[in-house]
Amino acid sequence: MPIHFGTDGWRAVISDSFTFDNLRIVAQAVADAVASEGWDKSGNGDLKPDPTVRAASGVQSPRDGKKIVVGFDTRFLSDRFAGEVARVLAANGFTVLLSQSDAPTPAISFAVKHQSAIAGVMITASHNAPRYNGVKLKGAFGGSALNEQCRRVEVYINDNEERARGPNLMDFQKARDAGLIQKFNPLPAYFDHLHTLINTEIIAENPQRFVVDAMYGAGRGVIKSFLQGTGCDIAEIRSEMNPGFGGIHPEPIAKNLGALASAISSGMGNFGLVTDGDADRIGAMDERGTFVDPHKIFALSLKYLVEQRGMSGAVVRTVSTTRMIDRLAKKYGLKLYETPVGFNHIADYMMQEDVLIGGEESGGISFKGHIPEGDGPIMGLLLVEMIAAWKKPLGELVNDLVEEVGPAFYERVDLRLSRPVAKAEMTEFLTRQAPNEIGGEKVDEVSQRDGVKYIMADDSWLLIRPSGTEPVLRVYAEGRTQEMVKALIGYGKKVAESVV
Repeated sequence: MPIHFGTDGWRAVISDSFTFDNLRIVAQAVADAVASEGWDKSGNGDLKPDPTVRAASGVQSPRDGKKIVVGFDTRFLSDRFAGEVARVLAANGFTVLLSQSDAPTPAISFAVKHQSAIAGVMITASHNAPRYNGVKLKGAFGGSALNEQCRRVEVYINDNEERARGPNLMDFQKARDAGLIQKFNPLPAYFDHLHTLINTEIIAENPQRFVVDAMYGAGRGVIKSFLQGTGCDIAEIRSEMNPGFGGIHPEPIAKNLGALASAISSGMGNFGLVTDGDADRIGAMDERGTFVDPHKIFALSLKYLVEQRGMSGAVVRTVSTTRMIDRLAKKYGLKLYETPVGFNHIADYMMQEDVLIGGEESGGISFKGHIPEGDGPIMGLLLVEMIAAWKKPLGELVNDLVEEVGPAFYERVDLRLSRPVAKAEMTEFLTRQAPNEIGGEKVDEVSQRDGVKYIMADDSWLLIRPSGTEPVLRVYAEGRTQEMVKALIGYGKKVAESVV
């Protein structure tokens, strides 16, 4: 299969398409793209490959002093894959800062910016099944690389294949001895930065007792380590190394969190925090073992930042994220932007405007002062701060939120595909077939921002879109009642299956 960068990098099945050979090809294309003219400006230049970037017969060093950060998660062979990327980048004359152990994606992204590196490579398949691994590409600004930069890498992959140019390689130990590969710990600088954004004094005044579920991912130990000395009593579960993730997808959604619910019900903590495989997503669970989804975490965070911290700025959410955010933004008089799915679209606004907070339904959220990257640990820490400051249980905070902005019930269904769906054709078909009403509510608007979204008169909505990372057609729905959600999902599954 061709190597393609989707919504957030390249992902493939280990030993099928995700092989050492293919990874070296990708790493060489990254080296060529980063060394090309215009990479570190905007990525908007001519996307034709520059034949002077790399001599066909050997190494051509890019501009002096250029560094690339390489990190990895807890998946099978991730550390070995990261070392192989480092070998290729070193052979192309880059100084590689290689994480000494698995680390969260946001910590690696912050390290790119903190170390003044030109780019970053994170070996991870995020929340995908254990059989997958992948590559996330990071820009110098500390977030996902721009679309133009990812396309530039694809151009070099194809050009190198056409020219039969294999990757440059350097012996790992020789690269270490030459100082071209340097191991480092990204967490201390990351923690120093988090201390400027999280009020540990408030937490220390009202220390919490809670459970952290790392889902065997790269967020293990991070929240507990950061809160040392605050008096919090933190129990960790699923924090040991397990590349198979216990046989589940390391995605913080309700069906995967039986272990966290059991920990809370057995008295290990008063609420729970959970991060995904590479810790760029957040989920939570209240004192009753009820899942608190990212929609509510996003809304609570917006409410807290405005009402308790007195902050302001634009609010950015993806097309698949709750319209509770819209109602809060309207209440506070804040500008609201809707983007396609993918945190890279949110990051575009965070780099161009004064954005207070941006987030997506999958749990990637970030706020003012931080890097333009979804960050599970910082949002978990902000949730701890909220509970400490408001002096209420998490379940009560959620109830107060729902009373204020109205009920919002949410569901997502993933339909596995035997073949890809042409997004443009699907969008045209579903727009043409738009119903007048669903579940007794009039369809007020049809949006084509990312897939097709039917927006009802009562603010309920239905979204149908293909996944950018998996062979899946996603059906999302939010309603003001459970019955409305069922009606929306039922209609969505019916028309989605007709598309397939």
